Amino acid sequence: MNFELWEPHYLEILDYFGFDRAGDEEAARLLASLMTRDNLLSLAALTCGNNVTVCGNAPCLKDELDKVRGIVFAADAAAYVLDTHGIRPDAVFTDLDGATDRLPELNREGTIVVVHAHGDNIPLLKYWVPRFPGPLVATTQATPLPHVHNFGGFTDGDRAVFAADELGASSVTLAGFDLDDRNVDPLKRGKLFWARKLLALIGHRV
Repeated sequence: MNFELWEPHYLEILDYFGFDRAGDEEAARLLASLMTRDNLLSLAALTCGNNVTVCGNAPCLKDELDKVRGIVFAADAAAYVLDTHGIRPDAVFTDLDGATDRLPELNREGTIVVVHAHGDNIPLLKYWVPRFPGPLVATTQATPLPHVHNFGGFTDGDRAVFAADELGASSVTLAGFDLDDRNVDPLKRGKLFWARKLLALIGHRV
């Protein structure tokens, strides 16, 4: 999504949650400084013209693995659910709050890690980004920078859907998305509300 189209939604999100744009922009600058490579072209080649399944990390994912086919994008810790069932995701979209030592291993095996910068994850960026040996793509929800991209979207799951849409997937199937989950804290409930609202912008009624 063009940033000029995305920015009004981003400003609404900042207002809704009381988040700080300056923090997001500081994190994006840090991530830019940590990036020694930008594998956006690899992610685009993987996506363009192909069927993509985006896997969210809701508990229902393990019951929806029959939906998983084509190119597989995982939202953060959904990667580990897939991994334990013998599915290596082609790309993992993560702000690193669910990162474990298995993620650099998946990256070494060829999984593209799409690392997201926001105001609350600066220590995680400093710790994890230098540990990834394989292909990396950097993203922000604020103003994009050279080699730090903004496809639209807010949470790991909906960002993955926005990226698939932006990079030309021929179709996008969702698995492991439960936007009506009430067994979550108020912050997470707000994120699920926004995920539904944002996905509807690109034609996904969840």
